[in-house]
Amino acid sequence: MKVINKTLLLMFLAVLLVLAACSNNDDNSSDNNSEGSNDNNESSGEQTAGGDLQFVLNTQPPTIDPIMSTATATRDISRHIYETLVTIDSAYEPQPMLAESWEISEDGLTYTFNLREGIKFHNGEEMTADDVVASMNRWLERSSTAQSLIGEGTFEEVDKYTVELKLQEPSIFVLLALGGTLQFPGIMPKEIVEAATETGVEEHIGTAPFKFVEWKQDQYVHLEKFEDYTPREETADGLAGERIAYFDNVYINFVPDPNTQLGGVTTGQYHIGHGMSYDMFDQLESAEDVEAVAPIIGQYGIVFNKFEGQFAEVKMRQAVNAALNLEDIANAALGGKYRMSSSYMQVEQEAWASTEGEELYNNPDPDKVQALLDEINYDGEPLTFITSREYSYMYDSAVIIKEQLEQVGIKVDLEVYDWATVLTLRDDPSKWDLLITGFPMTMTPVEQLFYNDTWIDGPEDEKTEQLLKDIATADTIEEAKVFWDELQGHSWEILPILKISDYTTVMGVNKNIEGFLYLDGPVFWNTSLNQ
Repeated sequence: MKVINKTLLLMFLAVLLVLAACSNNDDNSSDNNSEGSNDNNESSGEQTAGGDLQFVLNTQPPTIDPIMSTATATRDISRHIYETLVTIDSAYEPQPMLAESWEISEDGLTYTFNLREGIKFHNGEEMTADDVVASMNRWLERSSTAQSLIGEGTFEEVDKYTVELKLQEPSIFVLLALGGTLQFPGIMPKEIVEAATETGVEEHIGTAPFKFVEWKQDQYVHLEKFEDYTPREETADGLAGERIAYFDNVYINFVPDPNTQLGGVTTGQYHIGHGMSYDMFDQLESAEDVEAVAPIIGQYGIVFNKFEGQFAEVKMRQAVNAALNLEDIANAALGGKYRMSSSYMQVEQEAWASTEGEELYNNPDPDKVQALLDEINYDGEPLTFITSREYSYMYDSAVIIKEQLEQVGIKVDLEVYDWATVLTLRDDPSKWDLLITGFPMTMTPVEQLFYNDTWIDGPEDEKTEQLLKDIATADTIEEAKVFWDELQGHSWEILPILKISDYTTVMGVNKNIEGFLYLDGPVFWNTSLNQ
């Protein structure tokens, strides 16, 4: 079995960034931050076509319309149904997918995309400029990534196989936004886009190697090999290049119970388990037919409700930060599979990693807590902390955070729900004060969800808004990095979130699986089952 894990590879911007080797020498790093990973991208032999892949997720997504949710479960499924104009290779550089090529005008305001001809949708119709324009303009209107990195823009048809993106202002991040993996701009037939409701598209038709068959709620999503798929000719590299569907069918099974996940993976019922409990890593590692994998996938932390309630006051957020021993939380919740780092961008991203504000990270100070609580006249009103057992690291972290906060006199009501209910409650600011969630890697700081005014945490202050604008409109990466350092330092003062640590996902992969890639989520094309 070959597992290809590219998540730890460098996420540098197009040709503007300098690739550098990943370092594991950070003084604050856990020694276990990537146990079981394998960066070999070569198959051990001839891959076998046919068979069904049984994949297990610990939760089902709220939707599989890729632009309607930032949930990683949405991304992990929808990337196998829909494709984009631009994608990324293993070095996170933009590469063409449904676009054959592109040109950029001298003023940076017009991007011309030449489309691949003869590409079929899953309904048998050919993809043309009409479909691309409809899909991309819907994405521009709804995607927080598009709004933060591109701003005002419109896609227009030039001819049947050519489209243009017209911008109000130039941006050095356009191609990265188009190739991003979260809330990505999947291309769909025009009629499907036009029929979409406020909750998303009602039919799932794309151009990817697998086509949607069925979503059986609370059980599985069934995908089937798309026989008329036309792969690119370039060698596969990351998400770019040739994509081959070896499996006849893919079943993404939703199994919230950790013991059921473990039993299914170790007995061969499931070929790949994803998002498994951290305390099961050693059991996976000792299983005869399973390889245990734990790549770092991003960061996780506390989200504060800044719309209303106690955390609208910055000093209450600062009091929580001063109360917590973050490493104790990470160690208990992640079973040693974490890395302590104050940088909101991962340390491998040398163009963006920052140490600004690190003196405020993981520095508990009970006296400071009491002084801050006195300043705001905290009266003992309990905080409403919502969480779910479906993500063990969230629940385990929440339990420890509650204990630590109550030790310094901050009361907490811990409310435990299924994940779907948490997603519903967090959209209503009157229902919660804080929650735990994970944040996947992003290519630029301005893509971080917690810097978006429309996200669940609430509005940003004026200084943050200005620095985000300065980063997005910078002429060079070097200039943008200066603004980003200032913003990270400011963020540790006002705490849009409270980062706990970089975190991993625990996976068990059957040793008969060949060519499996994990790059910002699992990849089922170019993967096979060899008996």
